[in-house]
Amino acid sequence: MTKQLVKEETTIIDISLDKKDFAILALLQQNARITVKEISEKVHLSTTPVHERIKRMEADGVIKQYAALVNHSKVKKSLMVICYVSLKAHSKNAGTKFINAINEMNEIIECYSISGEFDFMLKVVEENMDTYYNFHVNKLSQIENIGNVQSVFVMGIIKDTVQLVY
Repeated sequence: MTKQLVKEETTIIDISLDKKDFAILALLQQNARITVKEISEKVHLSTTPVHERIKRMEADGVIKQYAALVNHSKVKKSLMVICYVSLKAHSKNAGTKFINAINEMNEIIECYSISGEFDFMLKVVEENMDTYYNFHVNKLSQIENIGNVQSVFVMGIIKDTVQLVY
């Protein structure tokens, strides 16, 4: 499969960030609810430049979104499964249909186009093995053009972060 065919077009724009920008980003990644005033005190800038830098990084797409990170086990989604998926046909249309189908499945919280033996890697969360089995048999395996699915069950999480280090 030519993976570029199903990948969104991306324009690479050189965005210039300095040490203050990276310091602001680090603080926002630690706590997205931190106030501009608190950030300004920590990075030694007044509130107006901090606010302007944050708005610029949002406008430039450096900051994609703000989100609450949920503890899966606290909301009855304690089973995590990594699914490796290969498709039978490797055309743009086949890839697009697969992507559209998985984007409709709330059980899938991440999807990556990968190289190697499989075409995609999915991160799936479910309540238990029975609900995963139902998802696998009645949803995932029913997608047109699925060739092979290999499920790997997560036994424990060693590191779980969304923070980038600069």
